[in-house]
Amino acid sequence: MDTFRDGKNAIVTGAASGIGFALAVGLIERGARVWVADIDSAGVERAAASLGAGAHPVTLDVRDAVAFRDLVAGVARDAGGIDFLFNNAGILHSGEVCEFDEEQCNRIIDVNIRGVVNGTLAAYPLMVRQRSGHIVNTASLAGLAPAPLLSTYAMTKHAVVGFSSSLRFEAERYGVRVSAICPAGVDTPLLDEEAISGAGRAGWRPDVRNYLTLAAGPLCTAQKIAREALRGVERNRPLIIIPARARLTALAYRFVPGLVGAFGRQVIATVIGKGRGKES
Repeated sequence: MDTFRDGKNAIVTGAASGIGFALAVGLIERGARVWVADIDSAGVERAAASLGAGAHPVTLDVRDAVAFRDLVAGVARDAGGIDFLFNNAGILHSGEVCEFDEEQCNRIIDVNIRGVVNGTLAAYPLMVRQRSGHIVNTASLAGLAPAPLLSTYAMTKHAVVGFSSSLRFEAERYGVRVSAICPAGVDTPLLDEEAISGAGRAGWRPDVRNYLTLAAGPLCTAQKIAREALRGVERNRPLIIIPARARLTALAYRFVPGLVGAFGRQVIATVIGKGRGKES
């Protein structure tokens, strides 16, 4: 029903760079028309220009529920419907929670959770009326297993997994599909927290790229994640866990959590020890 072919209409948030841009590339290569949305106006214009005639740039703050509804309604009106919504926009905060403040926590909740909810509430009723459509939410391996030093990020991604997995059962009776993408570490601008999250904050932060490599192996490219994610969407997988080693980690945490915990403590001790040592 929802296989990619010419004439399909898709909205991708967080599409100016990283996984969102790579998803847009893959969708356009498959013949879809893509509304590439991002809060970064200049970035999304550049992205759309590089993607060609099948891409339509949209400036969107996913925290704005009214703007999200307007986008979905406009695409449905002009294109005749919406086949795919990729709720991909997200931000990341790293470090120890004892050094976070309410503003940081609220912002990551607003973008990573409410952004997904806003998109779903805008598109899902329309898909129910269509009796077709596929909502794809970008979660993370951190939504399936602990991710210390990324605790607020992990909180939001657990929420996305729970929301997606539960909604999937409600939606199937209407012919609507729901999936969650759960990648391990990905080398994207998301890891450059200053660019994604706004002004810097006081307090120690780990080298996120190094930390993720120690914890989960070499970082994947956004292109690899997008290729495997779109194959998973085509196969209507509920959880698209990428790459294979991430699936092993998720299984290990499910069946032998103590082993994963012991390894995680070693990684955290190494990362914090090196990082705090540089401060002194």
